[in-house]
Parts: sequence; structure tokens; C-alpha cells
Amino acid sequence: MADEAYRAVFLRVHPTGKMVLSLTTEPDGNEGRYAQLVASELGVPALDVKVVPADESRFGTGHGFNTSPSDGVPTAIASATEKIRAKAHLIAGVALETPADDLKWEDGVFVGPAGARTIADIALYAHGSGELPPGVEGGLDAQAVYR
Repeated sequence: MADEAYRAVFLRVHPTGKMVLSLTTEPDGNEGRYAQLVASELGVPALDVKVVPADESRFGTGHGFNTSPSDGVPTAIASATEKIRAKAHLIAGVALETPADDLKWEDGVFVGPAGARTIADIALYAHGSGELPPGVEGGLDAQAVYR
């Protein structure tokens, strides 16, 4: 039955721009690589990404998830970071008073005619310092579930 259970990653960007990547899986020795994947996708230093394997405080225990390490973790991380970047893109448009379509993602920064914002800037903004796009909740986090 364990091979039918799910695994998950949860990525939260705190208002400071620091990040926590929570995993349902046990440590596998690749935590530094996972931090680097998040960092490269979101344009932050890897030291700003804390990886928490088998994060029972995030996922609890006994919920049917698989704790054995998986080759699917990097793909799940890419999915979570893409969700973060997509939401941040919308929020950056509002923060910069520019249509989101007019913004470009360059080396970890949303750049538009009215200025630029990093993921850390957007995280602070998303946690309550500014107006959000219609239908977008505050905060900056994402989860990806995989097998």
C-alpha cells in the first residue's frame, strides 16, 4: 500500500524573503540540492532556503503519505516554485501598478516600466503591506503532491 500513498512538498516564502521547503519524505542527503533548486528557480541565495524533511509539524502523522525518499522531489519542487512565481507575478503587477503581462522575470526579479521587485519584496507585499489582485489570497506559498 505504501507505493500508492502520496508524497508532498510545501514551500512557504516568509515576509522576510526567507523560505521553508517542507517535505513528507525522510532525509535522503539531497537537501542541499533541493535548497539550490528552489534558489535557482526563485532567484534567492540557497542559504535563504531551509529544507525540512519529514516535516510532521507541517504535514502531521498518519495521513497516508509516503515518507520514503523519491526521485520525484525535484519535479515537485519545480511545480511548487512555478506556482509561487505565477502568484508573485500577479502580485508584482499590482505592486508596480503595471499589467502583469508587461513584467519580465529576469534573474529573480520582476522588471517592468515602473520599476522592479524581487521575490522578497513581493513576499512582504503579499503578507499584508499592499493591495492584492482580485481573487488572490495573501501570503506566498504553494504545495505540490506527487507519488
